[in-house]
Amino acid sequence: MTERVTRRMVIHGRVQGVFFRESMRAEATRLDIAGWVRNRTDGSVEAVVHGTPASVEAIVNWARRGPQDAQVGSVEVEESSGTYSGFKKRPSE
Repeated sequence: MTERVTRRMVIHGRVQGVFFRESMRAEATRLDIAGWVRNRTDGSVEAVVHGTPASVEAIVNWARRGPQDAQVGSVEVEESSGTYSGFKKRPSE
């Protein structure tokens, strides 16, 4: 079985109202990553991603840029746990 890792990210900057969640969902699907993404009330975006080490690294790197209209200031990344199926947009926190 292929090794899987799980990471939690909090993305800060101009990341709401720029299709960040939908763009991340599309990128996660392309990379075969499971997990979820949601807006937070503090203006950041939170995501949990689960996949191969290479695919998780790729989506973390993507999150540091985000979609075209985003202005990412910083991305906090920490180890997390859990297994997920599919990639979902969750309601705001």
